[in-house]
Amino acid sequence: MGAGGLRRNLATTLPCRLRANPMAAFDRLPPPARAWVRDAVLPWSAASVGRLWARALAETGCPQAALARLHAAEARMLARERSVSPGR
Repeated sequence: MGAGGLRRNLATTLPCRLRANPMAAFDRLPPPARAWVRDAVLPWSAASVGRLWARALAETGCPQAALARLHAAEARMLARERSVSPGR
């Protein structure tokens, strides 16, 4: 199939979302947040961790408190997952 056939598959009226390089977003995280993502139970995006980290750091000014917020967010997500699928 030629390149023209492939382009037809890409035609859409939906708005196109440009996504940044996920590894670059991970590299921009501060070292404590990067370490937290590496050890996290759930698969977090660097963008969501960055938002949580920035908000927690702005409110508390303390990296340890920001890490505690990340742990609490993951605990909430795990509790939600357990309540949705109790058979696991």
